[in-house]
Amino acid sequence: MNLIHPLGKLLVCVLYILVVASFNKYDLQGMILMAVFPVFGFVAGELSFKEGVYRMRLILPLVLFVGIFNPFFDREILFYIAGTAKELSAGAEATGGIPVTGGLVSMLTLMLKGFYCVLSAYILIATTSIEEICYALRKLHIPKVIVMVILLIYRYFGLMGNEADRIATAYALRAPSQKGINYKAWGPLVGQWLLRSMDRAGVVYESMVLRGFRGEFWSKARGFKPSDMVYAIAWTVIFLAIRFGSGYFF
Repeated sequence: MNLIHPLGKLLVCVLYILVVASFNKYDLQGMILMAVFPVFGFVAGELSFKEGVYRMRLILPLVLFVGIFNPFFDREILFYIAGTAKELSAGAEATGGIPVTGGLVSMLTLMLKGFYCVLSAYILIATTSIEEICYALRKLHIPKVIVMVILLIYRYFGLMGNEADRIATAYALRAPSQKGINYKAWGPLVGQWLLRSMDRAGVVYESMVLRGFRGEFWSKARGFKPSDMVYAIAWTVIFLAIRFGSGYFF
């Protein structure tokens, strides 16, 4: 996965998210088949699924919460499991089995959609550096300003986190018996955090300029290999086959 051209990985990831989002809310069979890409990504990229879920622990609850109320609003029975229930016809009543409502199916479908999209983005980030992702974006003619903002924001997140940790540590050393930070100090500390981060950002920018930064600062350009083309085309065919032919697999 690390040797595949970043443009191919980016396009496949975006296409996967678009295809996943395009499924009907009742198409649970197709969503189950779409798990093939995250499984492949974790296996081929030698990634730990447990670590991936742990790193996304703040996002996944929000994603899984999307369709949690669907069972209360959509109570139409789609089919039955177990028992000897017959398929419902117009006005017919069930003769047995456990009913499965449209709300339950749509809830599971929406949860899987969000889960798959987050996993695909994680696989892309875990197997591709931010410089390679930005390089792929420039290959797609995304405006240079937008790409550089993405790159610098990613870089400065770590810098601001380090500054926040230093400020919190300094505060704790000056108030060892206090739990947390007093709300009266929130404003001044946030201001200091911003000023210190801006100073550090200026130093980082000067270092980038000294190393040759002139608006674009990419590593050596990479050409598309036959294997990169096969990767992109193969997954495109697989996604489209599942999207438009999932009913034939069940």
